[in-house]
Amino acid sequence: MAAASSSDYDVCGAESSEANSKWLDAHYDPMANIHTFSACLALADVHGDGEYKLVVGDLGPGGQQPRLKVLKGPLVMTESPLPALPAAAATFLMEQHEPRTPALALASGPCVYVYKNLRPYFKFSLPQLPPNPLEQDLWNQAKEDRIDPLTLKEMLESIRETAEEPLSVQSLRFLQLELSEMEAFVNQHKSNSIKRQTVITTMTTLKKNLADEDAVSCLVLGTENKELLVLDPEAFTILAKMSLPSVPVFLEVSGQFDVEFRLAAACRNGNIYILRRDSKHPKYCIELSAQPVGLIRVHKVLVVGSTQDSLHGFTHKGKKLWTVQMPAAILTMNLLEQHSRGLQAVMAGLANGEVRIYRDKALLNVIHTPDAVTSLCFGRYGREDNTLIMTTRGGGLIIKILKRTAVFVEGGSEVGPPPAQAMKLNVPRKTRLYVDQTLREREAGTAMHRAFQTDLYLLRLRAARAYLQALESSLSPVSATAREPLKLHAVVQGLGPTFKLTLHLQNTSTARPVLGLLVCCLYNEALYSLPRAFFKVPLLVPGLNYPLETFVESLSNKGISDIIKVLVLREGQSAPLLSAHVNMPGSEGLAAA
Repeated sequence: MAAASSSDYDVCGAESSEANSKWLDAHYDPMANIHTFSACLALADVHGDGEYKLVVGDLGPGGQQPRLKVLKGPLVMTESPLPALPAAAATFLMEQHEPRTPALALASGPCVYVYKNLRPYFKFSLPQLPPNPLEQDLWNQAKEDRIDPLTLKEMLESIRETAEEPLSVQSLRFLQLELSEMEAFVNQHKSNSIKRQTVITTMTTLKKNLADEDAVSCLVLGTENKELLVLDPEAFTILAKMSLPSVPVFLEVSGQFDVEFRLAAACRNGNIYILRRDSKHPKYCIELSAQPVGLIRVHKVLVVGSTQDSLHGFTHKGKKLWTVQMPAAILTMNLLEQHSRGLQAVMAGLANGEVRIYRDKALLNVIHTPDAVTSLCFGRYGREDNTLIMTTRGGGLIIKILKRTAVFVEGGSEVGPPPAQAMKLNVPRKTRLYVDQTLREREAGTAMHRAFQTDLYLLRLRAARAYLQALESSLSPVSATAREPLKLHAVVQGLGPTFKLTLHLQNTSTARPVLGLLVCCLYNEALYSLPRAFFKVPLLVPGLNYPLETFVESLSNKGISDIIKVLVLREGQSAPLLSAHVNMPGSEGLAAA
């Protein structure tokens, strides 16, 4: 085991010693031979003895078999082989009975392997998908020797290029064979039924009916066939199934399944889809400008890392809150949650060997490591509450413990005003005109204020007089009388020379209808012709909009336009109740002719 050699840096980039660092270097082993990513790391008390272990789904690089490793402290406690590459690991409580020992779920291929006390407990397999009918027909013909292997290969390649559904594993293996091996493969597998199986791409947990930390949780699976499945924690039956436009790669959930929950899924098409309870399809969509490399929920904010070397913050409705540019490519992301101080932050492992910790867009801390970090996990490990576990690109293992006295401060370790506050502004020199104006305002300040107040009162008086005149002459499109509360709105449609004039008349009273109204149009007869310029208005029911239509024909061929006055009157009265001035557009039809 090598000595701890990773160093911690503050935001300003200056090297800090062990005494003033926020982290204690607990362990560093560059030859640990652990190759994984953040989704395959989990911390849990798998034996119920209060000693938290590290569960690792190891990818097994270099042709090695994938393995499930359990670490206690710096040492590997147990190892077991896996049939396929792991996709995600999660710990959850299956039942309320004592002892409350969490179960371990490991997604690998089309199955979820559930362990209790690190012993195999249950295996859940995804339901099989219906095969492609054309593919099924081709294998049936091969079974009856009505098609030769070469023609079968050509037809399967054609289906693979055109069909939306992928081929079965049997057909894909057949397409990879040489010509000499095809006949033997067909004879061996032609009697087998075609099976199409999807695989799990991502997995997380969702509380069942309580928000407590030790409450029962459901498993949420994302599959290659663009679906999300919610599993019952006891019977492992499918409680809910949701469809997505693309394959999910990252999942974040909040809430409880039996009450209300939100589910965010980052997909391969570069979009993030938000789903809620009882919704079979996404409710909101967040379109990213690049592919996502991580998705973390911090309180009510979704933090997304992208391949454009940046972090973005979004609300659950898709509104973008902030963006932070990174100095290098983001390799992995995870959540840092310090329960004792109520802190939630985002950890981002970068390609330049840095691990940056952000709260929203504020940088809290930077950790420098000897190699680029490919997976991160923070939580209780052993009997320490705040432990950071990192694995590197070369297979190394780094364990750091957050000091109990450490406090993360936005903007780095320096407390006080921002540096920009100490910068002097480039204030221009005072000119002679500015000085004279300042002296004038100082000497005649009272007179200037009185003049301003006089002008303001005159403006208010003129506005009130104009408003009163409009009400008395019924020039307003809204009636001012309480007996006939009306509202008039006019719309002109058409290019000319014939226009359609629609008058929308509405009774704005709450319960009393209006009857006995007339509408009259006043216009220049030399410019316009109206076949219907005067008509009666039917009974106006409160709250309804009544459209009254008529046609206006332009008589001028010079493109001249004028105003048409629309008056609403009551029978037996000469004063209009309200009026509207319609600015007629120029006739484009006559102008073109």
